[in-house]
Amino acid sequence: MTTNGYIQLGLYMVVLIALTKPLGAYMARVYEGRPFGLDRVLGPLERLIYRVSGVRADEEMGWQTYAWAMMLFNLAGFVAVYALQRLQGMLPLNPQGFGAVSSDSSFNTAVSFATNTNWQGYAGETTMSYLTQMLGLTVQNFLSAAAGMAVLVALIRGLARRSAQTIGNFWVDLTRSTIYILLPLSLVLAVALVSQGVVQTFGPYAKVSVVQPTTYDEPVTDADGKPALDEKGQPKTKRSVLMEQMLAVGPAASQIAIKQLGTNGGGFFNVNSAHPFENPTPLSNFLELLAILLIPAALCYTFGVMVKDTRQGWAVLAAMTIMFVGLLVVCVVAEQSGNPLLAKIGVDQRASELQAGGNMEGKDVRFGIVNSALWATATTAASNGSVNAMHDSFTPIGGLVPMWMMQLGEVVYGGVGSGLYGMLIFAIVAVFVAGLMVGRTPEYLGKKIEAYEMKMASLVILIPPAVVLVGTAVAVVTAGGKATIFNPGAHGFSEALYAFSSAGNNNGSAFAGLGANTPFYNVALGLAMLFARYWLAIPTLAIAGSLARKKIVPAGAGTLPTHTPLFVALLVGVVILVGALTFIPALALGPIVEYLLMVSST
Repeated sequence: MTTNGYIQLGLYMVVLIALTKPLGAYMARVYEGRPFGLDRVLGPLERLIYRVSGVRADEEMGWQTYAWAMMLFNLAGFVAVYALQRLQGMLPLNPQGFGAVSSDSSFNTAVSFATNTNWQGYAGETTMSYLTQMLGLTVQNFLSAAAGMAVLVALIRGLARRSAQTIGNFWVDLTRSTIYILLPLSLVLAVALVSQGVVQTFGPYAKVSVVQPTTYDEPVTDADGKPALDEKGQPKTKRSVLMEQMLAVGPAASQIAIKQLGTNGGGFFNVNSAHPFENPTPLSNFLELLAILLIPAALCYTFGVMVKDTRQGWAVLAAMTIMFVGLLVVCVVAEQSGNPLLAKIGVDQRASELQAGGNMEGKDVRFGIVNSALWATATTAASNGSVNAMHDSFTPIGGLVPMWMMQLGEVVYGGVGSGLYGMLIFAIVAVFVAGLMVGRTPEYLGKKIEAYEMKMASLVILIPPAVVLVGTAVAVVTAGGKATIFNPGAHGFSEALYAFSSAGNNNGSAFAGLGANTPFYNVALGLAMLFARYWLAIPTLAIAGSLARKKIVPAGAGTLPTHTPLFVALLVGVVILVGALTFIPALALGPIVEYLLMVSST
């Protein structure tokens, strides 16, 4: 890797960590109800929302009530997005005249955006109207992210409180996350992206003359619009010259800002942040990359402030950063190494020369290998499905990294809220393992970890792998699943495994090469997203309620300090060990065997 590459990676990590403390401290003030500046400006709006919706801000909830409020709110979001898609042909702000989206695709997309997964089996610029993109998808980008942050705050309160029966008010946490954190940050980022050339308009798609006319074979159709056949029964074509091109535009910048900050990832355009209208310059690329991990990283410091021990937050952030940097290096090195098969004697000289600088297949020259690998690692470390390069074109090991990032449970930074509460569940498991080693009842932040907490933690850790592995198994043995796996062998298996890893961990990115907009995958992946979101959030809230009721146990000689390098190493080991033991057999059938086949042929 070049010096320039090291500088790019180093600059990104330095800026990310530098912003962690100020943003984390600000968010702690928001959730603790202390003055933070914006409350003077937006406080009247917050109070108006409560008054209109009938919410009593000073009335707290037990964990069951909190969970029901979250579920009902997300159900309302699902219904709204589904209805907008099915009715968009009759609704305004549809200059291209797009019709209704199919029922199975509408179900998949509604689930996807309600669960903060943002998996997309469709091309946005040829499927969704401006109204659907804004009122449906962009709004859910805010609200699904805020719901994840609310669950995290409830868990932190459970750890911080003693002998309490409540863990906060879901509606207050949701509102404050949206108007004080996500909206201001999104406004700033959207303006910055517009300055870089990201489109933001309500105008219709633009028709422009091409720079170089191109001759192509145009299919011939009959009066009914069906393909005309020649005497051999083959589709007829005629030579045509392409003189004009339709450029898809729209209100993209406003959606791009929250898709990154909310770790959503749903792009306005089909190719997501590889599209020059979504991500036109290296600076826009850096800002979007920074936005992906900014809130998840800062929430670690928020956690430390709210439990009155910032060392705890730094310890969790250190564990996340160690895993992130380690896997980032693996991905960058794998992509810089390229494909050794193309260096063999007898292979086309031009192809060999192209691979000498690394694997640029599926990558944009604006960003190069380093920024493409960094994006792939960051977007799968977070539950963010955006891409600026095609993961399907990565080398086997380069593609294994983003896949395994998701399979670790989306806890290496992870989604806004969901990543940190997932990592805190792993921390509970880590102190339990340590307790078994020394024969002592485990404690975390002064709360005894007992059978109930471990049962709930087991659900959080075991359900995503079950969803991923069962879903992949069904896909590769059924006709509906195999019908649109277009690549043979190990790579085709990797595409199916990646799809269910993405859905089963609420990520949303795709390997491509898999025809996912089919009834089978729309329904199967939709169900995977539902299980992955709520079967984790509800046990997490149950743990929060249980811990809130407990008293603080004074630290003793046998208490394991959870802010030391030893605990950081233990936490990293538990996360990796669970991921390795669970997914190595499946990975061995996909990217690992593909890598072995590649090197054995050189």
